[in-house]
Amino acid sequence: MVGKKVFVTVGTTHFDSLIEVMSNEETLKILHSKGYTSLVLQIGQGHFIPPTHKCHGVTLSFFRLKPSIAEDFAAADLVVSHAGAGSCLEALEAGKPLIAVINNTLMENHQSELAEELSKSELCFCCYPSTVQETLADLDVTRLRAYEPGRPKLVAKYLDSVIKVL
Repeated sequence: MVGKKVFVTVGTTHFDSLIEVMSNEETLKILHSKGYTSLVLQIGQGHFIPPTHKCHGVTLSFFRLKPSIAEDFAAADLVVSHAGAGSCLEALEAGKPLIAVINNTLMENHQSELAEELSKSELCFCCYPSTVQETLADLDVTRLRAYEPGRPKLVAKYLDSVIKVL
């Protein structure tokens, strides 16, 4: 039986704490217990370089940036993403279960607003790097509602509020 694949993305900047926790041995144990056998990490401009080996039954690989990560979203059974609007929308539009991880080191903490709103609407799970392992251990993707492309009212409402603040 072929295992499931996790795709992690940090966007075009860096989010080393997310990459570090996702490549941590305890996280890999949790992923393996959930049937995941492949972890692909998009590390952006991060300084932390994850290991590339098989650990606890999970094969790790990474890349920094490429013109499109649409194929990575399509191949994933689970997406773990920084809580940036573009990455969250791309995962939801691809119909993938999403864990949006809030980078609370960013100014104005704008990622928390979007992730919490999407989570309240049961479109994704949200957490912080410090709670990723707990979120993965409790993961039940059947609790998520399907995102309805073409009716992105929730995200549009959020983006409108951010633009008005600027």
